[in-house]
Amino acid sequence: MMLVSFTAEGRQHWGTTAPGGVLALSDAFPAWRTLRDVIDAGAIPQVLEAARGRSASHPDGSFTYDPPIPDPEKIICVGVNFPDRNAEYKDGQEAPPNMSLFIRFPRSFTGHGQPLIRPPESPQLDYEGEIVVVIGKGGRRIAEAEALSHIAALTLCNEGTIRDWVRHAKFNVTQGKNWDRSGAMGPGLVPFTDPAQITDVQITTRVNGDIRQQDRTSRMLFPIARQIAYISTFTTLVPGDIIVTGTPTGAGARFDPPIWLKPGDVIEVEAEGIGTLRNGVADEGASA
Repeated sequence: MMLVSFTAEGRQHWGTTAPGGVLALSDAFPAWRTLRDVIDAGAIPQVLEAARGRSASHPDGSFTYDPPIPDPEKIICVGVNFPDRNAEYKDGQEAPPNMSLFIRFPRSFTGHGQPLIRPPESPQLDYEGEIVVVIGKGGRRIAEAEALSHIAALTLCNEGTIRDWVRHAKFNVTQGKNWDRSGAMGPGLVPFTDPAQITDVQITTRVNGDIRQQDRTSRMLFPIARQIAYISTFTTLVPGDIIVTGTPTGAGARFDPPIWLKPGDVIEVEAEGIGTLRNGVADEGASA
């Protein structure tokens, strides 16, 4: 069972997965408008207990998935976090002592099962499969040894990127990383209860069934506990904040010639114990 956000008949809901669909719980807990509020209240166990043994309120096909946290205060992404990704840059440099970070906006993501949107300004839509941690207990200058206790849940991300716009300027990637609905997050939140859920987990990205990316979290240059400690040094983390933890080698830009995503493609991001995030591709203006 995972926590999900979804839209049905024009209304946004949150709830849990259930056999054959999803179970809406947001009307039963009106004080918590979104799953961010549930996390802030420390109420994940209460919500899961309320869902236990109940059937779906909305069967498959009657709803669309939204990003699990629709209103995070921060989405912070970690770049170049696997050894082979560092080698891709062919600059002869060892991994840097500190991690590369950038920010994404909530509007740049769509939900599980929805198409990534390719804009008319560029055909260079690329994929990046990643594991996401959602902060449950906020803090500033969090010690690395205590960092994992600040995680509430896990989900998946396709950190879709418009590659040529990443290179528009000398010193930033913001404009290539924030096109509306160019990435995806979901399907839902898996409660975090055990460090084993992230310490040595395989993450795989497939495009049309072909494996393009595959690595294990144990090979991260900057493990997740280090990420939380480092990020919380300069900014206060709050419940519902999202950290996108880094992608393995194998994005479309690294092929010769590059292989960009196009309408008709299906991208799946899968991680052990978290599930599978699946999305198609549509041109802007052509999607439902």
